[in-house]
Order: sequence, then C-alpha cells, then structure tokens
Amino acid sequence: MATEPNSLKAEGFAAVLLSWRRWWRDDVVGTVDQATVIAKRRAECGTSARYLFMTAMSAGIAVLGLLLGSPAVVIGAMLLSPLMDPIIGAGFSLAIGDFKWLKESGRSLVWGSLIAVGLSALIVFFSPLQLMTEEIAARTRPNLFDLMVALFSALAGAYAMIRGRDGTIVGVAIATALMPPLAVVGFGLATLNWTAFSGALLLYVTNLVTIALIAFGMARFYGFRTSLSERQTQFQIAATIIVFVALAIPLFFSLNQIGREATAARIIRGEVVEAFGPDARVSQLDIFHEPDLIRVSATVLTPEIRERAQEESARAMERQLDESVQFTLQQFKVETGASAAEEAQLAAASAQERLASQRRAQDLADRLALIAGVPVTEVMVDRERRRALVRAKALPGAELGTYRALESRIAATEPEWKIEIRPPASALPQINLENGEPTDEGKRALELIKWSAQRMDAPVVLSGRSEALEVVAPLLTEAGVKISSEAGRGTAGLVSARWGAPDG
Repeated sequence: MATEPNSLKAEGFAAVLLSWRRWWRDDVVGTVDQATVIAKRRAECGTSARYLFMTAMSAGIAVLGLLLGSPAVVIGAMLLSPLMDPIIGAGFSLAIGDFKWLKESGRSLVWGSLIAVGLSALIVFFSPLQLMTEEIAARTRPNLFDLMVALFSALAGAYAMIRGRDGTIVGVAIATALMPPLAVVGFGLATLNWTAFSGALLLYVTNLVTIALIAFGMARFYGFRTSLSERQTQFQIAATIIVFVALAIPLFFSLNQIGREATAARIIRGEVVEAFGPDARVSQLDIFHEPDLIRVSATVLTPEIRERAQEESARAMERQLDESVQFTLQQFKVETGASAAEEAQLAAASAQERLASQRRAQDLADRLALIAGVPVTEVMVDRERRRALVRAKALPGAELGTYRALESRIAATEPEWKIEIRPPASALPQINLENGEPTDEGKRALELIKWSAQRMDAPVVLSGRSEALEVVAPLLTEAGVKISSEAGRGTAGLVSARWGAPDG
C-alpha cells in the first residue's frame, strides 16, 4: 500500500512534464517560423561589399577611440560592427548541419577579422600616439567574467534573432564588444606588444566561440531541425562542452590572478594609509606586478613629512604579502584640512611630472632609433624600470667600438636609465699581451669583447698559444662570457677572437 502514493506522485509528475513539453512544442517552438529565421540569418552571413566596408569603418573608429581613451567613440564602433551576424550564422548552421552555410559564415568571419586587425595595425603604425591607454589595457586581460558576459549576451542575441526582435542586438553588440578586442590585436601587432596582442586575441576568441556555441544551443533548444544522425548530434554536444571547459580554465586562472592583485592593492593602500594616519591622503598609487617583484609608486599629501615612511611601509608590505616589494614614495606637505584647490595643484604637479617622464622616454626612444638606424617602433622602452634597448643595424664603416661609444654617449645623458644597444655581429679585435699580461690596447680589446658578448648573448672562440689563452680566458669567463679555446702555435703574445655558434 505504501507504494501507491509514490505511484500517484510519479504519474502526476509525468503528466506535468508531458503538459510542459506539449506547451513548449505547440505554444513556443510551434510559433517560430524556422524557414524565415534561417533565410534571414543566411542572407546576413555573406562576404558582401557592405559587410567588409562596415567592418573596416568599425575597426577604424574602434582603434581611434582606444588610442584616445574615449569610451563613447569605442561604443560607436561596437554599434557599427557587423561581426555578430556571421558568428550567429555559424552557430545556426552547426545546429542544422548545413556545412555549406558554416563554411560561408567562417569565410566572412575570417575576412572581417583580418580586415579589422590589418586596418587597426596600419592606423596605429602611422599614429604618433602609441601609448597603452586604459581602454586598451582593459581588453588585454580576459577572465571568467568576460566568458559569462559573452554567454548571457549570446543567449539574449540568439533569442532575439529566433523570436524576431532584432532591436535587442544593439545592446548585445555593446555587451560582447567584438570589434574593440580586434582593434587591440592590431595595436599589439603594430607596436610588437605581445601582452596586448595575445590577451586581446584570447578575449576575441572567447566572445566568438561563446556566441557561436550558445547560438547553436539555442537553435537546438527551439527545435531547429537537423539532418545529422543521433550519434553526430551527441558528438556536437560533447564538443561544445569541451570547448567551453577549454576556454573556462585559462580564464579562471586569469580571474584568480586579478583577484590576488586586487587583494594586494587593498593591503598596499592600507599600509600606506596606516603609515601616515587619518590626516594624510593618498593622491596617487600605482602598482605593477612582476614575476618575482611588486613595484609600488605612491604620492601622499600629508601634514607631516615622515623620513622613514618608505622603508617601514615597504617592510610591512613584504610581511603582509610574503613577496618582494620595491616601494617608491613621494610626500607633499599640506596643512591639515588642506583646500581642494591646494590638493588639485599638487595632483596637477604630480601629473605634470609623469607627463614629463613620458616625454623624456619618447625622446630617448627617438634618439636611440636615430643612432641605431631603425624605426622608433623597434626601440623597447620600459619607463617603469628605466630601461631602453635597441638592436642596431649595420652602419657603413661602423665597428663594435662605434656602437659602444654611441651607447656610452646616450647613457651619459640619462644617468638614471640602463641603456643597451645590441650591435650587429662585427669582427672582434685581437688581444695583445706582453710579459704574460694584456697591454693597454689588449685591455681595451678585452673590454670591447666583454661588452659585445654581453649585449649579443653570444659565445666567443679564442685561438692562440696555450700560455696566452690561459691568461685571457679567465678574464672573459669572470665577466660571464661563454668562451671556447683553440690552442695552436700562433703568434707569441697575441690571441685572436671570433664569434662562436650560438647554443642549440
């Protein structure tokens, strides 16, 4: 008798499920004109002149908005972008098993992406503005939240297309923001910035794949018919799940890293505030995370200058974070309850100082490019670490000593910077010895060989008599130069040097 109530419950649940399925089939799926939806989606997936033109215009507007740091201009580019159509089309074609349509959508997407990246890179390459703005930086570190945004946006977009409410696509286009990541990919390509290139590309692929797979799932959910077998359909579902997991894993780690950095920022700000008390104010706080170091730069408006605040705060940060911290502190003395005008004036002075630093870095890059005979885009300038590096071209009549002299000349004008000019592989000088010691000329040759080998990170082959090699080889090895020796007869008191084959 105890099984009778359970049996009645099961029958009631089955009846409710059957009723729901009948409602879904007749009142929801049955009201969708599948032929019209497919025809409209297919018509908007072609590689037409209008599609290519609007993609190019959207890319141009997006990259200019990113360079200017203007969110309004970037949003305008999102509204123009037609990239959503072939992506949604790819999802629908996959759902109904129309691989000809899938191929057409893929072709449109590839051409649109290439045009967007190419035009963006071209604009950035010829632009005098090539600095990383906040708008650009915001699209170089995708995380799990970006995947969720793309997922919900794709659900809304696919629903709007199936139910014939295309006006919703405007909001979806803004939410998923397909064009700005492509513009940042172009920026990274033009400036040889691998971090911007790879991060923005991952964000674009995340949005693209998520939208396509959600469109596929929504089409199947709404009963769009397929010519595929049951086994092929199961393979589609399994592949969809695998792709989502593959995207979610790196994005999860990225989100976790962002969370750790946010926690570190909270701790660092707390230590700075605690060091000065409630009457002080943190005007500026910049935090840069590196693999083995956190670099912090802070500007504090305080009624009392504290001499040991920098050292004490750095030690406190290291204890809290259990990481090495390089802390730079700038203090401005203000009266308690300083006026907004006074604070604004100090903040403006700090901003002016940062702007002057940017201009000095740009001037340094211009000078290095000029003496190295390369475009300024090939000069690597790390303003935070105060390090500049350029690989010089072979200049007519220039020897290794010429490049070393040029480096010394630039370094003398920028004592706070580490300047490196990597010379081309020119002939190495011979090393003269007398009475078992390098002569003055030999010492100069040794210093030049050390400098060249360190800049090029290349091994050196020494040849000469054994007794001469025993004197010269340790002098180079102590400087970290990789050497190999070829003992022979040679000329007494003379060691020849040449470049060796690179390792590997």
